[in-house]
Amino acid sequence: MNDLKPISLIAEPIQVQFHQPPALKKRPGCPNRFIWRERTFEIMETLSEWHDYRRRGRMAHNMRPHNAATAARRGSWGVGRDYFRVATRSGRIFDLYYDRAPQHAADREGSWFLYRELSYGDAAGSAARGR
Repeated sequence: MNDLKPISLIAEPIQVQFHQPPALKKRPGCPNRFIWRERTFEIMETLSEWHDYRRRGRMAHNMRPHNAATAARRGSWGVGRDYFRVATRSGRIFDLYYDRAPQHAADREGSWFLYRELSYGDAAGSAARGR
């Protein structure tokens, strides 16, 4: 997976769908499909997953250092992002993320974003993987 290269920065909100609703709203896991620009993309495989629970902006300075280190490792309410690298039925590879920060007081859940599209860096590597 290290030879994947970003080919397009997208950074747009998306709608996601799950076969079963997530057990935890703030840690929903990888969705089964997403809708971007009125097109549905079926997720066939989660290629990787990572989490970034660092506090940003003014939130970075409102905790004691020991507590901030714990929060960066485990996350805290409304802070951080869960990233997923996925392969779709159409053969395209995307990074998407769930931003755990609520958008406003009436909507306390986070939001999903399509971060970027990726591709194999060379034709030989792509052909060897059957993509």
